[in-house]
Amino acid sequence: MAEKRIGELDRNLASEASEVSGGIRFCDVEKPPFRLYGLAAEKEDGRFCRMPGKRAAAVSEGVASLAFHTSGGRVRFSTDAVRIAIRAKLKDSCIFPHMPLTGTCGFSLYRQTGAGQRFVHTFVPPADIKDGYEAWTQFAGSGMRDYTLYFPLYSGVEKLEIGVEERAAIGPGRAYSHGKPAVFYGSSITQGGCASVPGNSYPAFLSRRYDLDFLNLGFSGNAKGELAMAEYIAGLEMSVFICDYDHNAPTAEHLERTLRPFLSVVRKAQPDLPIILVSRPVFDPASPECVRRRNAVFDAYRQAVEAGDERIRFVDGAGLFAVQDGDACTVDGTHPNDLGMYRMANGIGAAIEEFLC
Repeated sequence: MAEKRIGELDRNLASEASEVSGGIRFCDVEKPPFRLYGLAAEKEDGRFCRMPGKRAAAVSEGVASLAFHTSGGRVRFSTDAVRIAIRAKLKDSCIFPHMPLTGTCGFSLYRQTGAGQRFVHTFVPPADIKDGYEAWTQFAGSGMRDYTLYFPLYSGVEKLEIGVEERAAIGPGRAYSHGKPAVFYGSSITQGGCASVPGNSYPAFLSRRYDLDFLNLGFSGNAKGELAMAEYIAGLEMSVFICDYDHNAPTAEHLERTLRPFLSVVRKAQPDLPIILVSRPVFDPASPECVRRRNAVFDAYRQAVEAGDERIRFVDGAGLFAVQDGDACTVDGTHPNDLGMYRMANGIGAAIEEFLC
């Protein structure tokens, strides 16, 4: 007897990606009434991006490439549809051994409720994904509801369409409560590695918790505190800046040399901007390198405070996972899983609350 695949044995583990049947009309998310967030105003080379191509290239080749990964990209809309579908065209679909496809290539959907945004569905890509997929879900109930759809954390998106029944209405959805977005700059952890779905990156957790728009400038392996990046960030409108590139600094000495000049550029441009510095969440007190890195971030904070900066905070990464079952917070000793992302959101959120709540 031929061995059956797990999807045949348990339909809940089968890929849901499939062509959407008739009766659905697809609408381009780049056109009204949809509202896009977390992405550059203009596409580059036919793809959505997180920062303008020339500015990204001025930082490094790695940032120029990773800017096309859509981490933090979202579309907001409202609809009374009972069926919602997506049709996505992807480029450079990322497949990692230690991160689910639902995080690297999936789209996760949230609905506004009286208790805030709540997860309702992940559009799951096929295991053999190449250049895109279609998927759909169905809901009970009726009436207009507000949704937020999160883009993939580690893949490029060329085109995204949202489908609803022919008779369904579509509106622009809710605007965020805070007029200016939070800006996150950092490593693969900031980009979202290795959350199981796009809505479980720590910036996404914080966005829902505080109804706060955000821009994710996490660049996997390529956030090294370059002055060109500082200059770009300094020119952005934002409500709070979270700086978290400890893990990508090649050495502790590099972190010591770059962090204060980086902050100086941002602070000079925006004297009243709330700034939150975060040291790496995986911390080994027996490692001189880890201790030196943490001290580099804390010293940058301390010196800013001593110079009279009252709008800066330090989040000690050593305490983010150091609670019950802290060893269960990563997939590989570095990259947070969903539990780790949630705990990072809790620690960093406490600092955000000081400024925004």
